[in-house]
Amino acid sequence: MPATGQLPLSLRPPPDQRLETFVAAPPGALDHLRALANGTHSDWVFLAGPPASGKTHLLLGVLAQAREAGRRAGYLPLAAASGRLREALDAMEDHDLLALDGVEAVIGSQADEVALFDAHNRARASGTTLVYAARQAPDALSPGLADLQSRLSQCTRLVLAPLDDAGRREVLRTRALRRGWALEDAALDWLLRRTGRDLAGLTLLLDRLDRASLAAQRRVTVPFLRQVLGTPGN
Repeated sequence: MPATGQLPLSLRPPPDQRLETFVAAPPGALDHLRALANGTHSDWVFLAGPPASGKTHLLLGVLAQAREAGRRAGYLPLAAASGRLREALDAMEDHDLLALDGVEAVIGSQADEVALFDAHNRARASGTTLVYAARQAPDALSPGLADLQSRLSQCTRLVLAPLDDAGRREVLRTRALRRGWALEDAALDWLLRRTGRDLAGLTLLLDRLDRASLAAQRRVTVPFLRQVLGTPGN
């Protein structure tokens, strides 16, 4: 396991995961997060949504935006710090903005809940910006520490939903174009029918196709997809 101090500092946000590349955000959400990242908005945010709804994408987008604005920003997946959350948060105390992902991972641990509650209060006092994300809204998390739930509930809540197939198509098409090539409709249909629909997995697949396309000097067509992915049939 990496040293605690490395958790928030080693991460470089992937180029695909920026605020401007997020698809189907709730109305006004991107402007709110952009202002928060730039330090021109003081309302903290709690992102709530099921898996594959884009919570981590938005947190990393806020992180990138804040760093571009010259702010010291860190990202912490709370599951990685479970059981030692106080140490991890103490290592990030001098940051201007913290993106805390997966609050549900530390619910039920009294020590971690107290550590998060204390960090929340210190951040308010010092002017540090916090952006939380969890699978559930604060009132559904049911932490043992009622005061923690109260603090989290004071954040502006943005509720996310998983993308439908039209949204996934738009994301894949846009990410392919950022890599310098186009995904035609037939190739998009083929990918969505024969591969998983998790965006993280699909993005890794695009990276693989990008390398294969460059090596073969071929367009990404359905026959090329069959060849690279080894999937028989039509």
